[in-house]
Amino acid sequence: MRKYELVCIVHPDQDETAFNGIVEKIKGWITEAGGSVDKVEVWGRKRLAYAIRKQREGQYVLFNITLPPAATAPLEQNLRFLEAVIRYMLTVVD
Repeated sequence: MRKYELVCIVHPDQDETAFNGIVEKIKGWITEAGGSVDKVEVWGRKRLAYAIRKQREGQYVLFNITLPPAATAPLEQNLRFLEAVIRYMLTVVD
């Protein structure tokens, strides 16, 4: 098991309930893969450095997670196909 940081930028047009649903969906994928969510920080709406999918703002979320290394590929695949997530970055923390 390794510790990771996952930062997601969620589409700014999502309302609070949809945003919370997306966060819960990501947390569910992590626990289904045999990992655990240690901490979730919602950074809120921030301006992007450049437009992504014609959006100038995004809602940022930081997940501190513990996950088996083999489970990172399926998690990234799920994030890639989730329409509301504009960008994500998964990094190892040691």
